[in-house]
Amino acid sequence: MSQLSMFRRTVCLGALLLSGLVQAQTGSIKLMVGFPPGGGTDAIARLLADKLKDQLGTTVIVDNKAGAGGQLAAQALKAAAPDGTTFFLSHDHTISILPLVVKNPGYDSARDFVAVAGFATFVNALAVSGGTPAKSMNDYVAWVRSQGGGKGTIGVPAPASVPEFLVKIIGQKYALDMQAAPYRGSAPMMADMLGNQINAGVASIPDFIDFHKAGKVRIVAVLGGARQATLPDVPTFAELGLAGFEDVPYYGIFAPAGTPKATIDRFSQAVAKVVAMPDVNERLTAMGLTVGYMTPQQLASREQAYAQTWARLIKASGFQAQ
Repeated sequence: MSQLSMFRRTVCLGALLLSGLVQAQTGSIKLMVGFPPGGGTDAIARLLADKLKDQLGTTVIVDNKAGAGGQLAAQALKAAAPDGTTFFLSHDHTISILPLVVKNPGYDSARDFVAVAGFATFVNALAVSGGTPAKSMNDYVAWVRSQGGGKGTIGVPAPASVPEFLVKIIGQKYALDMQAAPYRGSAPMMADMLGNQINAGVASIPDFIDFHKAGKVRIVAVLGGARQATLPDVPTFAELGLAGFEDVPYYGIFAPAGTPKATIDRFSQAVAKVVAMPDVNERLTAMGLTVGYMTPQQLASREQAYAQTWARLIKASGFQAQ
């Protein structure tokens, strides 16, 4: 091969590599969510994605991969190339809880994912539908006893979740035969609550807050160590005698293992800037979140501590991985 031919080939290969690099830098980023459109997690993802596009200089697309409490999205994240084009916005259930309650979830959070940024904590709550007369936890308990002889059903966004464990503990606390009705996400559960197909549900405050403010559902109790600023009149479960649920869940963003540190840091810094924006902070707070940026290291530590806490609670409950 002549020197001229070798030079042309080198230039051609260089152009192709540069083209691929530019495409990788300017192509869209996929932000996966493990639940259907319309729920609290989806709304949070769309709010952040809209702002992240300006910080990252590229389109950020929310990709809803609903099913199995976020398990399908987590499996998709594991299979994704670690090239900085795929991220996963999730709360505690998929990352910390599912690996404790499912024998073969199809992923190992510690091995297959890398923490990118945490941006908020939140609490779960019990809400009753508009079809019940209950305005407090005691009202709801009395209503269940009067209507079903102590038998009741409470919706939860996913099976084998913190909300499902809470339903079991509520039943034990009040000597009720309470059954959890698992849904494929909070959106279909909320649809049934609004239609009075189910008279109560346990989910995150972001799932309930707008409907609570509109008077369509009533939040009667919240988890966490203190009352929520957005719900100052609603007692905690600890106040009602259900202690042990003070360690609140988190929201974070994760990437496939092997994603370069520079890519992780760039995305993480973009998240920090977005959640510091007054309008974003105000909106997330109004949704019932406690906003607070966490570095990749802080999110990883938070997730590990939370998983350890719930491993003890799940073992104490007698629940067997399925």
